[in-house]
Amino acid sequence: MTVFVTIVAGLIILIMSLHFSFPYLMHDLQYIFTILKIRSKRLKYKENHYTVLGCFLDRVKTEPEKTFIVFEGKKYSYLDADKQSNKAARALEMHARLKGGDTAALLLGNEPHFVWIWLGLAKLGCVSAMLNYNIRSKSLLHCLLCCEVKVLIAAAELKDAVEEILPTLKEQNIAVFILGAECDTVGVETLSDKIDQASEEPLSPDLWSNVTMGSPAIYIFTSGTTGLPKAALVSQYKLWAATFFPAVSGVNCRDVIYVTLPLYHSSGLIIGLSGAIERGTTIVLKRKFSASQFWEDCRKYNVTVMLYIGEIMRYICNTPKTENDRDHKLRLAIGNGIRPDVWREFVNRFGCIAIKEFYAATDGNMSFVNYVGKIGAVGRVNFYHRKVFPYALIKYDIARDEPVRDSNGLCIEVPKGETGLFVSKITNLAPFDGYANNPHQTEKKRLWNVFQKDDQYLNSGDLLRIDQDNFIYFQDRVGDTFRWKGENVATNEVSDILTMIDLIKEANVYGVQVPGHEGRIGMAAVILKEGKQFDCSKMFSHVATYLPAYARPCFVRIQNSLELTGTFKQIKVKLAQEGFNPTLIQDPLYFLDQRQMAYIMMTQELYDSIVSGNMRL
Repeated sequence: MTVFVTIVAGLIILIMSLHFSFPYLMHDLQYIFTILKIRSKRLKYKENHYTVLGCFLDRVKTEPEKTFIVFEGKKYSYLDADKQSNKAARALEMHARLKGGDTAALLLGNEPHFVWIWLGLAKLGCVSAMLNYNIRSKSLLHCLLCCEVKVLIAAAELKDAVEEILPTLKEQNIAVFILGAECDTVGVETLSDKIDQASEEPLSPDLWSNVTMGSPAIYIFTSGTTGLPKAALVSQYKLWAATFFPAVSGVNCRDVIYVTLPLYHSSGLIIGLSGAIERGTTIVLKRKFSASQFWEDCRKYNVTVMLYIGEIMRYICNTPKTENDRDHKLRLAIGNGIRPDVWREFVNRFGCIAIKEFYAATDGNMSFVNYVGKIGAVGRVNFYHRKVFPYALIKYDIARDEPVRDSNGLCIEVPKGETGLFVSKITNLAPFDGYANNPHQTEKKRLWNVFQKDDQYLNSGDLLRIDQDNFIYFQDRVGDTFRWKGENVATNEVSDILTMIDLIKEANVYGVQVPGHEGRIGMAAVILKEGKQFDCSKMFSHVATYLPAYARPCFVRIQNSLELTGTFKQIKVKLAQEGFNPTLIQDPLYFLDQRQMAYIMMTQELYDSIVSGNMRL
């Protein structure tokens, strides 16, 4: 008996010792065990070319009556989705003449038809290009052409955006369909009536029999330094692999997922929609996020899981407090970009909701997840990551916009606690698929000779930091892109739009930080053409016409000249650091006032109102 007690006591002491020495060991082991289990399943499916479509069709067979989508109070089962997608596929096959390998673009908002058409295209063996419905003109046209789109399917309310580029679409032989039953525009066909008339009978599997895990599945657009969106190629395997993220986060088949993020985003489409298919869950689909309706919807539809970006969590926390703040079934929130103070406020106010913050990119080749729940971190380092998916944080010269290299021409890894550029090794397990018809930008993302000659790493363009406890923190973005309202904004694209107006000669666009807000908001330093005055109303009208709300420069700074580097690149870092404080900047400053529909002169009173949070941006 004494020996037994001694052994038990020894084990207890050993466990306690391990806990104090390695407080996150159990979290690490549990996470790695989950990853290995999923990876085994994923590799098995990869060998059999088991795609998201294959998984969906299995759901239809095994759980046909289970609710798949809830939208504006109406429920659609997995079988309903199957039948509707059959109708969409048949209509597109007959009237758009689509066949396996063709690409069709979706310019649609969050609605069930988006899902039916996406699944229908997959049943034809086609690739879907997911267009941001906020883009217009040159950017929209570029997205269509770079993917070699054969067909454009647009929402009825976006007909004006389509008509603006219709002549070029005709020249390129791109068929255009409006999701409506009526349309009086020459060269544009209706689609809703054709879908309604089509058969709901299953299609032959032969239509997608040539699709392999290496085949393109979707294109998702990401802004870059070129000034125009880039079409990130997402293969069938990468799409399928990413759908397991909800499983890693703890989502199960009994959950109800609330999806308000746009389906053209990776989070909405891959983690939300595709992830729900993999888990066999129900999703509540919303046209757009509404803070005032959020908890009402959660209670009404018994929501247990939500997707978020940082701004969404802040909006929820800004709603008036009520007695039933904790009266809900929400248990899990998955997303990125939440500030530590908002994180604390959210869980303190609304209850014990697990926040699964993650770090990932559509065009990236690896990701992190904060599976421990450490407030502020975007992920955690463990030996599995370092072994299977090699990566590093390297020294980066922000002013020169390039990695720092040693005397041998190799990159230098930063020590723990220091900020560095995140790079991940390109391997068979972590491939980089690149961008559609854009070899220059594809190659630009590759970083060669990082730690040894001829090795290849992917340049994330993000600055991260790893602390002494192996938690990862996002610090900032490098290059010519900033993030605002959950959207990436390419500064060169905005500059091109600004110089279209006849009063601006040059424009340098960058993001500036505003207290209490995630990301950076747009600001432009501009040079006026000789003899021109800054026209506040005309400037507002121009940006409102050509730019989505999140990309419009909130502040404009009038300068006599723009400072350039030795290689004639515009200097943004110094301008971003100077911000928009009128007491520190002698140049004329203007603020975009939505109420007056004009740019107005920036005053100290207005500045104080913005930084205090009284002025809503």
